[in-house]
Amino acid sequence: MNQFDRKEDAVRRLLDDGTPPAVPAELYENAVRRGGRMLRRRRALRRLLWLLLLAAAVAFVVWASIAQPWVEPPSETTPPLTNW
Repeated sequence: MNQFDRKEDAVRRLLDDGTPPAVPAELYENAVRRGGRMLRRRRALRRLLWLLLLAAAVAFVVWASIAQPWVEPPSETTPPLTNW
């Protein structure tokens, strides 16, 4: 019998007794507190990511309006003069 089988047998014996195992009283409060903390962290992270995305979009728009990458740059050399 391996370790998995022993654990499974132990769980089956606990469940077959008919009475649920005793749960500590502070378990509910701890779970609610930790869950609330986790939700607040997720919400803060999501807001931070949206803020970073907005900042990147604003930076791109400012750069594009200043650099104007869609405009062809002026020629570096002058065209040759013919028929003078």
